[in-house]
Amino acid sequence: MGFQIAIDGPAGAGKSTIAKAAASELGFVYIDTGAMYRALGLFCLRKGINIQSEEDVTACLQDAEVDLDMSGGIQHVLLNGEDVNGYIRTEEVGMAASVVSRYKEVRAGLVGRQQKIAGSQNIVMDGRDIGTVVLPDAQLKIFLTAGVHVRALRRQKDLEMSGKTADLKEIEKDIEERDLQDRTRKESPLVQAPDAVYLDTSDMTISEVTDYILNLAETRMAQGREL
Repeated sequence: MGFQIAIDGPAGAGKSTIAKAAASELGFVYIDTGAMYRALGLFCLRKGINIQSEEDVTACLQDAEVDLDMSGGIQHVLLNGEDVNGYIRTEEVGMAASVVSRYKEVRAGLVGRQQKIAGSQNIVMDGRDIGTVVLPDAQLKIFLTAGVHVRALRRQKDLEMSGKTADLKEIEKDIEERDLQDRTRKESPLVQAPDAVYLDTSDMTISEVTDYILNLAETRMAQGREL
């Protein structure tokens, strides 16, 4: 396999931003697995499927083809062939994704696709269970986190920059609910892999976090070449 960097952590920790930056600097392929669960959540919302029913969500899997298109160096999330990048970043879809990702058959189906996409490439992959389930043999694992208030402020800024209104208290509430769902779900709960590097980014800039991970990656790659 190629060199794999697995980045896990709670909602709003900046995983995607950091993973994209690190992949760009290293010339690696970036894969956002959370986007795949968001696409399935979007499908359920569009179809009026009861996301609290594992049976109903599992039954819709055969009608929801979720895939990633990495052409042009940009990740496009495809839902039955439709590029849904512009529809999956709302709070509503995020909450739906957190719910449907609890279900065994959902995780089994998407994890298999994620591992196939990873293949033998040099990749940076982020999500909730990358270091523990999807890429258990990754050469570098990072558990990225930040305080709830800090994560909410970051999310509020992102939403306002895209022209959307955002209530900080509501965002904090959503993040706390997602944290609870992610940590207590039966299938692949959010936990830090034993061999992952813990990194609290509350008081760090994007550049500082990216540089820290790049230094770790370069050290691990050098060690691998020396073996």
